[in-house]
Amino acid sequence: MNDSASPQPGRQPFLDATVICLAAPSFAMSSEDGQLRGTGVDGFYDQDRRLLHTLRLLVDGQEPEHVAQRPEGSREALFRAVCRSSEDPTSAPWLLVARERAVRRPDRGESGDVVLVQNVSGRTARCTVSVVAATDLADVATIKAGLPVDDVPCEQVEGVVPAVRWHSPHDNSEVVLRIEPLAPAAGGNLPRITPVEGRPGQVEFRWELELAPDEEWSVHLLVHGKTTTVAGYPVPPRQGAPWQRAEVVGHERMSALLERALADLEALRLADRNSSAEEREDQFVAAGCPWFLGLFGRDSIWAARMMLPFGTGLARGTLHALARRQGTSHDAFTDEAPGRILHELRPAETRHGDGMVLPARYYASVDATPLFVVLLHEAWKWGLAEEDVRALLPHATAAMGWVEQAMDGHDLISYGKGRADGLLHQGWKDSPDAIRDARGRRVDPPIALCEVQGYAYQAATGYAELLTALAGGQAAEREEAARWRERARRLRAAFHRLFWIDGEDGRRYPAIAVDGSGDPVTGPASNMGHLLNSGILQNDKEHRWVAETLMSDELRTPWGIRTRSAHLAGFNPFSYHGGSVWAHDSAIAVHGLATTGFVEEAATLLGGMLDAAAHFDYRLPELYAAYPSSRFGQPAPYPPSCRPQAWAAASAALLCSAMLRPDVDVPGRRLALRPIAPSLMGLNSPYSVRGLRLGERSVDVRVDIDGSTDVVGVDDEEWRIEASGIRVTDGSGRPDAQRSP
Repeated sequence: MNDSASPQPGRQPFLDATVICLAAPSFAMSSEDGQLRGTGVDGFYDQDRRLLHTLRLLVDGQEPEHVAQRPEGSREALFRAVCRSSEDPTSAPWLLVARERAVRRPDRGESGDVVLVQNVSGRTARCTVSVVAATDLADVATIKAGLPVDDVPCEQVEGVVPAVRWHSPHDNSEVVLRIEPLAPAAGGNLPRITPVEGRPGQVEFRWELELAPDEEWSVHLLVHGKTTTVAGYPVPPRQGAPWQRAEVVGHERMSALLERALADLEALRLADRNSSAEEREDQFVAAGCPWFLGLFGRDSIWAARMMLPFGTGLARGTLHALARRQGTSHDAFTDEAPGRILHELRPAETRHGDGMVLPARYYASVDATPLFVVLLHEAWKWGLAEEDVRALLPHATAAMGWVEQAMDGHDLISYGKGRADGLLHQGWKDSPDAIRDARGRRVDPPIALCEVQGYAYQAATGYAELLTALAGGQAAEREEAARWRERARRLRAAFHRLFWIDGEDGRRYPAIAVDGSGDPVTGPASNMGHLLNSGILQNDKEHRWVAETLMSDELRTPWGIRTRSAHLAGFNPFSYHGGSVWAHDSAIAVHGLATTGFVEEAATLLGGMLDAAAHFDYRLPELYAAYPSSRFGQPAPYPPSCRPQAWAAASAALLCSAMLRPDVDVPGRRLALRPIAPSLMGLNSPYSVRGLRLGERSVDVRVDIDGSTDVVGVDDEEWRIEASGIRVTDGSGRPDAQRSP
């Protein structure tokens, strides 16, 4: 058994102090000193497999003393260390050691470390440098479950360049570690390669160096893996990111958050293989590193929705990738059904601990299917090409067929109990204890989640609008659109009848879910924030009830919205879905509050999220914890959370959208803007969002201190533009119009 097991086997490893370099589907994780010691999550990875878990650097048998580390974008990191001599009374180092890590996508080069040793002692230095390497070729699900795996045997590779290979006889996966000298020193060109005594699978590379004063020696440690995947598994993208490069000016914290988010989303990109480099590829973003680095229906759709203000390219690729894998038949093991949209795609079947076994292609999600239709409708509004909309419309039709099948006797979309070794819950809160009532009791399926009713309502009304707009006068499409508008009306009425709960303070709030008997599950939860923009709430009073509950001390923290009320039994700020704060969940609440008129509340919550972002170096993690007591004056990391994570990163785009409050209809050539005034966000000067994308047009928006708005990049004669005190220019700087509607 190897050292790669977690210190406490059976528990998910922590990541909050981990340095992550990412270029999906490859990544590397280590402690802050860059050493891979074969513990926890340490390693180089590709396609959900760990290629190396140990790559430990030693000088004269000791680890260099760590000094500093610095990320270089999402893909690279620099680690600095020193070696000191006990014989030197000044404790000044005699060797400087640098370690430069780079992760490359498999088709763009090899991942690995450059190790550089420099003699700064002023006299000739003689030392031994060694690198110890080993691997278990474990899959990510096994590592996440904290389960130990045996090391894989190692063999030396014959050739001019020193190299060793580990090979798994179970599935023919293998990894090669190759050594390339960069700046040889006396005696330090070719290493001696020896197995580590008593540790099968571990190997040591050893150099005997002699360095003159100021002389440097360096070597490149290159990692190359070959793993098995399911047919049609996504590949690294060959083309650039499918969105406009956007920026925020005049709001420094928002600017820092967006810049980091776009870099992380770029690193999370994957694509379906296309036939030629010139053919437009279908790109999407993987859900998160390290646990969910693949196509996940719900996560990838939400990230694409959030990124729509910066272009429809990500939505297009995500929709086509999911349509290609849409369910066509019934399968009890994968939960596939005709029209159903994929939940997750893995390179192989995975075992997650506690008896859970998930197939490589898994469909157990109640929300991905209606969200697929919502994304198609919203992408059409933001300017997705009509040829893409028409090509995807049959898939939307099939998806709505599944939605209709999933509706129960109460006219709600629900899910039942799946197989015993699969997921219990099928919403975004999918942990076993995610759905609990006010007394802390678990509520198991059948379940109808509140936010899913909102998604289904949006899907029904959006699908009806698409059918009407693209029908071309066909009676059958008009009749089908009318049928879905009626279905939406019935869903809305059922929601109004079954979900509302009277709170102790006289304020009503929507239940997190309705159980199989039609009874609401008591206790406020953050899911209600997803309803604000869905259209399912019937009037201003219902919107106000949701807004007031979200902003109450039960749910709101200084840094975002809790997933579960702090006043309820079973609340825990470190519970995955029972009290933690999720970045995307809070951003959806900010956007919903802003676009439904609760601007001050939205600005307050936005400021809190930016405070949280500052604590995490402007990389919002998947989730974090907020203590209910004010004695702990900052958000705490949720140690196992993904960093980066797709919808957490894309939340930056959604927050930009919340600031501007756009209502976009590219087919109808209409743009409405109701921006949040700078003063409400604590700014005393104008701010701008540059790089919005309306179809093929690039648009910049500037919001002045008094709330008046400049729009650059659209023609006022062609577009109907609505905003307060707006000035429109065509991009040349010449004002076309200035008016206050």
